[in-house]
Amino acid sequence: MSRLESQDPKSNVDPKVVEAFGQEWERFTNAGLARSELQSMFDDYATIFPWDELPSEPVGFDAGCGSGRWAAFFAPRVGHLYCIDASAEALNVARQVLRDHGNVSFLHEDLSSLGLEEESCDFGYSLGVLHHIPDTASALQSCVRRLRPGAPFLVYLYYDLEGAGVVRRVILRLVTVVRTVVSRLPRTFRHIVADVIAVSIYWPFARFARMAERLGRDPSSLPLFQYRNRSFSVMRNDALDRFGTRLEKRFSRDEVKKLLEHAGLINVEFSDGPPWWVAVGRRDVG
Repeated sequence: MSRLESQDPKSNVDPKVVEAFGQEWERFTNAGLARSELQSMFDDYATIFPWDELPSEPVGFDAGCGSGRWAAFFAPRVGHLYCIDASAEALNVARQVLRDHGNVSFLHEDLSSLGLEEESCDFGYSLGVLHHIPDTASALQSCVRRLRPGAPFLVYLYYDLEGAGVVRRVILRLVTVVRTVVSRLPRTFRHIVADVIAVSIYWPFARFARMAERLGRDPSSLPLFQYRNRSFSVMRNDALDRFGTRLEKRFSRDEVKKLLEHAGLINVEFSDGPPWWVAVGRRDVG
């Protein structure tokens, strides 16, 4: 029996959310994506990661590894990587994705009750995970406790559209209503609806943004402009990710900074471009 299966029923996971993500990563293993597209997506997250601050042969962890798509870029550059996820199905996919990397271990665990020793890791990251956890602060604090003093932690948390125009905020409210309904559909119907959304909304808006950019216009004010150079497969995956998840939290930049600092991180920095918010901090040495 795994640690996740044997722990207190009040653990910091939502079983329905974990189940949905397991199904998502079984469907979208990213095996068919071009390496260049995955690299471009990874760079959007990792541009601000302080690789030069890591020691030789660093040991670290991926908190909520999912399919292992980001671990595949970290693993070749580190000594050892622990891939942690609450979904056994996701970990099975990650094992296949990372089968050629002998320096990776897999842990089926709740992020709030990690088995890693405290102050044992030289780095950590959690990309697109903590906003799907019931108690985000608790999970983040648990991750930070596993870092050595001064070690960096990279995180991506959903943007609450603070400072955005009225139209974009209204659209977000409508999206939230649709997500609430779609995420509760049976698996087959949930996936079909997400595909319909990808075809009818993601693809046309993304291609319109690409056309605007090619005409010399700034596409950044257009909905879904960040997908303008992405494949349709990525759009399908992200549509399911966005509309197929029951639990989703959003944060302002200031809220992210306070969340990270409260967890024990200092010298917090933010990435300038999308996706928002990507930030990195270092565990306090005090």
